[in-house]
Amino acid sequence: MGFFKSKNKLFGNNIQPACEYCVNGSRSRDNAMVLCNKKGVVSPFYSCNKYVYMPTKRIPKRRPNLPEYTADDFKL
Repeated sequence: MGFFKSKNKLFGNNIQPACEYCVNGSRSRDNAMVLCNKKGVVSPFYSCNKYVYMPTKRIPKRRPNLPEYTADDFKL
């Protein structure tokens, strides 16, 4: 379990503990709450002393829409 500790720099060093990224939690069907094996139903942003970071539970942020370019934009 040493790989999943919060000291892991896979997604940066400034990740706030949250149950939505914990090994012990899983999202409810409506994605509003987290079902924790240790504490029961909790908020996604809650964290307890049993928190263990799991990087594969992170949902990547969407990329911003890039502008559309035409061939005329690259002519000199």
